[in-house]
Amino acid sequence: QVQLVESGGGLVQAGGSLRLSCAASGRAFSTSAMGWFRQAPGKEREFVAAINWSGSSSYYADSVKGRFTISRDNAKSTVYLQMNSLKPGDTAVYYCAADYGFGRDSLHTQNAEYDYWGQGTQVTVSS
Repeated sequence: QVQLVESGGGLVQAGGSLRLSCAASGRAFSTSAMGWFRQAPGKEREFVAAINWSGSSSYYADSVKGRFTISRDNAKSTVYLQMNSLKPGDTAVYYCAADYGFGRDSLHTQNAEYDYWGQGTQVTVSS
């Protein structure tokens, strides 16, 4: 069974930075496509960023493009989300997700395309 454990969330002032980590276990990490999503109070979970199995390709939501960077270290079975120039609108619970199907070279943006989810980590950006 795959387990995904996020960490690195917290409280930060607007303009600050945080780096989220998601450690995976249970299956060969290099066979997965990974993504980050977020859910703010009263809103649906939305796509943030995706990365393919090798890390050679990535894709971002327009709202975070140029501020967030997704990366992965297959040797450590970990995917990261570097978040810079944070805004109050970035406040949400952030989730990592994994696809261990046949789409490891794909960049998935939909919830349904992922097989496994972490428990989430809270990011709060104060103004």
